[in-house]
Amino acid sequence: MHRVGAWLRARADNVAALLFAALFLSFMLQIISRYVLRDPYGWTIEASLIAWLWIVFWGSGFLIDNRDHVRFDLFYVRAGPRLRRVFALISVAAIALAFAASLPATADFVAFMRVERSGTLGIRLDLLFSVYVIFAVAVIARYAFYAMRMLRGADPDAVLGVETAP
Repeated sequence: MHRVGAWLRARADNVAALLFAALFLSFMLQIISRYVLRDPYGWTIEASLIAWLWIVFWGSGFLIDNRDHVRFDLFYVRAGPRLRRVFALISVAAIALAFAASLPATADFVAFMRVERSGTLGIRLDLLFSVYVIFAVAVIARYAFYAMRMLRGADPDAVLGVETAP
């Protein structure tokens, strides 16, 4: 199972690398067309924005670990092990449930956007915004997995990647 997860993470890294390459190339082409050729290409700005949108949500959904997120853990780090488990379970459940509750309306809105197209490239907006649905499903799955691990007895600090001072 660990090998499958490592393989999937590597493929997610590949997608992110391709997105960064597309962002960089469109950005560089925009600079060259604007300042060297003196004839800016409008589509490069849109391509950069699309790549950035996908990088943010793809990376947040699949590549950034929980310990890399900003958190306010003033009470958590001062609590004992049992209360920490309660705090952690409440937190992961709230995140998973909030994203799950918003998922139907989000998917409905993304599907609705199929009638619109981007300004320059003419890409359907449902395709562009579908990355948010992918992100939301990844967050739901991740935090449900965290909750299952903690309910089975795993240390919440290890599951969430929390470093506490002794």
